[in-house]
Amino acid sequence: MPNALAYLMLIIWPLACVVMFRKLPFERAIIWSILGGYLILPPSANFDLPLVPSMDKVSIPSLCAALCCVYLFKQKFRLMPVSPVGRILTVLFVLGVIPTVLTNGDPMIFRALENTWPITFTTGYLPGLSVRDLFSVIANQLIVLLPFLLARQFLSTETGLREVLLALVVGGLAYTIPSLIEIRLSPQINIWVYGFFQHSFEQMMREGGFRPIVFLPHGLWLAFFLMTAILAAAALSRTVEGPQRMRLLIATGYLMVVLYLCKSLASQLYALAFLPLVLFASAKAMIRVAVVCALIAVIYPTLRNTGKVPLDKILEQAEAIDPARRQSLEYRFANEEILLERADEKPWFGWGGWGRNLLRDPETAKIISVPDGRWIIVFGSFGWVGYIAEMGLLALPLFMLALQTRSQRSRELSPYVAPIAIILAVTMIDMLLNATLIPYTWLCAGAVLGYAERLRYPQAWEARPERSGRSQMIGGKSTPRRRRTIL
Repeated sequence: MPNALAYLMLIIWPLACVVMFRKLPFERAIIWSILGGYLILPPSANFDLPLVPSMDKVSIPSLCAALCCVYLFKQKFRLMPVSPVGRILTVLFVLGVIPTVLTNGDPMIFRALENTWPITFTTGYLPGLSVRDLFSVIANQLIVLLPFLLARQFLSTETGLREVLLALVVGGLAYTIPSLIEIRLSPQINIWVYGFFQHSFEQMMREGGFRPIVFLPHGLWLAFFLMTAILAAAALSRTVEGPQRMRLLIATGYLMVVLYLCKSLASQLYALAFLPLVLFASAKAMIRVAVVCALIAVIYPTLRNTGKVPLDKILEQAEAIDPARRQSLEYRFANEEILLERADEKPWFGWGGWGRNLLRDPETAKIISVPDGRWIIVFGSFGWVGYIAEMGLLALPLFMLALQTRSQRSRELSPYVAPIAIILAVTMIDMLLNATLIPYTWLCAGAVLGYAERLRYPQAWEARPERSGRSQMIGGKSTPRRRRTIL
């Protein structure tokens, strides 16, 4: 159980966000309000209030960042993208849960039958969804989307895109310190600070050592975050010269060493595959690769349903690397089969929340399926409608960016947008195996979409003054914009 400090951190994070918005440049304050909460706040701890979404390390930072923009900086916050497809997908993401709620009003009751006597008794109960749940579910979808909408409007400039990459580098380097401690001493920091361990300790043991987890949901999440920091550091190294370039390259190498010690094969393969691309390829080449990855991620459920995914060959390749890897993948694929059968019972709108999308023992109500990939979680919970809305919003920025940059030369594009597109595409690929969709993923997607919209609809942005180099209104007083160089 989380201790008092865990709940205190959730309570004071809004105050921390206010301080960041007062002290940091505007773009940086948005990013660190969201990323800082993800890296520092306790996992699993939340305030579960009636009729509103659960307030935790995901929802509180996103909500606070949006409120600070609106009320502290008096910014006009547009909830809808300029792109017509983006508008449709946004509406579908937020309001598409309505039929999910309305079609899942029946409770799930689990009963056992005694063999010696025809008497049944209730062993488990999952409530149905009612109209009173509509507000909570819709509000939760909107809060999830806030980083996407904030980044589209405020982080799609040259300054904002650079800050997105810089925050990954700074956050990754800072996180290596507690990570190295846990690699050496075992994952204990969350226990020391917040009084509990957030996952299965056995899963943090690998190859005679330990995977670090710190304050994240799983060691895989931490390794994946370090991988994105590596790509960000490499991308920034191409935009500077002299000592700064050398420092960033050294940071890239150092992060690679720590990533290796994290013992996560998938993240290591991502780094090895995409790091040369980020270091040497042109912006247009990176964007094309990102589009291919996004296309694979989007159509994967269709291929999986029709049996077009070569599971046997994938398992053979995994076994060639390590028999334990094959066993892990085989377990994931077996659970996908079970959950797909469950999802096929309600393919359009899904089963909704409360774990109704999971397969349970009909007598004991014990969960007998484990969802790993984000895609199967969304597909089972919200059906095809929810899947198309979520994956569509993540893939749209990449497709739109590719379309808008076809006639442009690579040197005419921002040097920051293509690496962010790569990070977004890698995340979409990893979502096929893990539920690694985090608020920062939405932030990257929004920044790329905003940049693409600026190219496609320049007239929609002409009336908006850029934040960079301008004064900011704080508490009715004009304060000059401060610039800081971190690396």
